[in-house]
Amino acid sequence: MPIDHLIAALSAPAPDKRAEAAEQLAQLGPDAQPAAIALVLACGDEAEEVRQWATSALEELGPPVASDVSQLISLIEAKSPDVGYWAATFLGRLKAEAAPAVDALARTVGGQGNIAVRQRAAWALGEIGSAAAAATPVLQKAAGDPDPRLARLAAEALKKIAE
Repeated sequence: MPIDHLIAALSAPAPDKRAEAAEQLAQLGPDAQPAAIALVLACGDEAEEVRQWATSALEELGPPVASDVSQLISLIEAKSPDVGYWAATFLGRLKAEAAPAVDALARTVGGQGNIAVRQRAAWALGEIGSAAAAATPVLQKAAGDPDPRLARLAAEALKKIAE
């Protein structure tokens, strides 16, 4: 089935159709890259099987295309923590190309949202590198966070930004 049909099937009314589409996309590996945004959204699906297959597909994808940055920014603060987590992950995979996302990622790190999303946003800022210098104050504060993983990721991000 063509990838555009699989992407459309991720929005099908029937959960089994959505799960089947996500499974087929997972089997495509890196070739499923055009479905990156749809798969990130599918991580917030009500059906567990859809979420599992979408996650499996996303784990095999490399970085998204730079033109996905604005959509990924809008998904960082999604209601579903899994959607926010994967949006931050993909922004990090884009490295410096995700520089337009620095403010949104910094807001996430410094916010009160889901800790896994905050941690992933800190990681993403480190992956962006020196282009994320504007996030330094937020990362410095996060480096003292009571959550040890967030504190470690923020400290690592600060080192990468300074390189």
